[in-house]
Amino acid sequence: MRDAITSLIGTYDVAGRYFDRNAIEQMKSYFETGTARVQAAAIVNANAAAIVKQSGSKLFEELPELIRPGGNAYTTRRYAACLRDMDYYLRYATYALVAGSMDVLDERVLQGLRETYNSLGVPIGPTVQGIQIMKEIVKSQVAEAGIQDTAFVDEPFDYMTRELSEQDI
Repeated sequence: MRDAITSLIGTYDVAGRYFDRNAIEQMKSYFETGTARVQAAAIVNANAAAIVKQSGSKLFEELPELIRPGGNAYTTRRYAACLRDMDYYLRYATYALVAGSMDVLDERVLQGLRETYNSLGVPIGPTVQGIQIMKEIVKSQVAEAGIQDTAFVDEPFDYMTRELSEQDI
């Protein structure tokens, strides 16, 4: 797994260039938000089960057809699988949050996800909606913990949403 700094170094190394002003600003920004990123990850870690449970409840409240007969979360097994997947997205979003890089999401989450979901008949729309619900809950908890600028929390959740939404399902 690469973080923002190793990705930046790799890019400049491949080009055979020294760091320019843009690279220095990117590193400065990453390090300035480092403490907040780690604090946000600690908040997610301490509340992960509650975040997933609350996100699932809100998702099924907004899309009750998912838990009705014939819905993709109907039956205990499918419901549990949905919550398991939400936990999976939350965990990897936290890794990307701390790393300041979305590489881990590409490598461990998004690669092959469309094919897997298509083969299982899992709709992408509710998945995307669940990811966005988790983002809002995490941002709220991070803000309640006193972190003023929570914009960095958007990055991994929005990245997953964007990548899943761009797929031709």
